[in-house]
Amino acid sequence: MLNIEINGQCANVEDVHRVATWNYGHFTSMQVRDGMVRGLDLHLRRLEGASHALFGEKAEHDEGRIRELIRHALGEERAASVRVTVVPQVGAPASTDIMVSVSDPVADAPRQALRVRTATYERELPHLKHVATMGLTYHWLQAKEAGFDDVLFVGRDGELREGSVWNVAFWDEQQVVWPEAHVLPGITQQLLQAALTRIGVPWSVRRLTSDDLPVLRAAAATNSHCPSQPLASIDEVVFPSECRALVDALNTAWAEVPWDLI
Repeated sequence: MLNIEINGQCANVEDVHRVATWNYGHFTSMQVRDGMVRGLDLHLRRLEGASHALFGEKAEHDEGRIRELIRHALGEERAASVRVTVVPQVGAPASTDIMVSVSDPVADAPRQALRVRTATYERELPHLKHVATMGLTYHWLQAKEAGFDDVLFVGRDGELREGSVWNVAFWDEQQVVWPEAHVLPGITQQLLQAALTRIGVPWSVRRLTSDDLPVLRAAAATNSHCPSQPLASIDEVVFPSECRALVDALNTAWAEVPWDLI
């Protein structure tokens, strides 16, 4: 399954070439099930904030239109992976086009626990989910080449930040802990934090460095593909496989997150 539309029209070769060669814009990715999405309002808010940041405060943002474009691109598909990308118009960089890409859905079941290594890297404009992904892709490929499954970024200040395309959560025997750093506030992370509060599981945000890893009991990657992908290790620090507290807390919270009709 693959469908790409720009402003509700099938994307042609020129459209795809423009988006591929002009590396400026922002996006959000979501999993659709039965025509619904978790955290749709947060996705729409992310698009609005990023459009104002990249294209100016007067950038057009019509949530109703975006929802209609998603529905149109989905057609009869009820389950899919959807990416909404906002890019500059041809000859009018202050105006935008909306590209909706529809592909096969991704199961949210976690894979085997991942072996992760750290790399010193800071994304440009880290609070935005923008399309400038060369740096993070480079470090991800370097980690794969070295025999790891993924990469966790550390800032020049020594603070743990975020994974290649995910936020990281930890368990310290008492609560879920998220790094306090300049990172993308992931939609899944935001939904999990709100749900953890609703079900009474404590969580906090605090500064973490690699020196803190040995005293943490578990780690997990969270994104739209999976809310609770366990990490087996980060660098030389191995997390005990029998510690299920973090994954269980995240899964219980995720089950409480409601679905929104597109």
